[in-house]
Amino acid sequence: MQAILWGGLGSLAAGLMTGVGALPVLFGREVAVRRADLMLGFAAGVMLTASFFSLILPAIETVEARGGTVLWAALVASAGIALGTAFVAWLNRVLPHEHFEVGQEGADPGALARIWLFVLAITIHNLPEGMAVGVGFGSGDFANGLTLAIGIGLQNAPEGLAVAVALVGIGYGAVRAFQVALLTGLVEPLGGLAGAAAVHFMAPLLPWGLAFAAGAMLYVISHEIIPETHRHGHQDAATTGLTIGLIVMLILDVALG
Repeated sequence: MQAILWGGLGSLAAGLMTGVGALPVLFGREVAVRRADLMLGFAAGVMLTASFFSLILPAIETVEARGGTVLWAALVASAGIALGTAFVAWLNRVLPHEHFEVGQEGADPGALARIWLFVLAITIHNLPEGMAVGVGFGSGDFANGLTLAIGIGLQNAPEGLAVAVALVGIGYGAVRAFQVALLTGLVEPLGGLAGAAAVHFMAPLLPWGLAFAAGAMLYVISHEIIPETHRHGHQDAATTGLTIGLIVMLILDVALG
């Protein structure tokens, strides 16, 4: 139960960082598009490193430690990644949601208020991140869980700011934009508790859970974050941010791991 508790608390702390990142909108501070793209690129770099070093490699090592061959470990990790990407792709297809640039996707939202379409879009984004933190703690490796919580928290801050700035840009008040940004981060503890409980009570699922969480995050990086950072012509800034995020998360993983 302690592992599950840490999974919930760690993912909650990471989720709250979306609110921390959105704080500048309450003080009327504007963020240049180029800087926002750089920060989102940073978020992508953090997630990319976390996916491989904190999730995929531990999944492979777990299978090998349990007597599996190198080939079997690679197959388990590959299958888990595929299932994770497929799951988020399915959510993206069946849940009505709206992106700031490309507009509505998913099922017909009917009379659903536009602001909740934004909330659902970010929920699809944040749920796998909370799951990754929960799986990290649920595995029993506290250092790995802590690394994931810190890394996901770091990348949630620029995401929260981007959400709040975008909402202000389409007419929402600063307080309302901050509240929505904070709310989107509070779905992460749900994923954290689910991920921690699954791998803790069903130990054979641990490598699958680690790889599944990685696949879910890789889908978000490719489908959501990187395209968003490249829409405004600031690819160089976004790539610089990605590189910095990758290095920061790598250092965190080595220092805490």
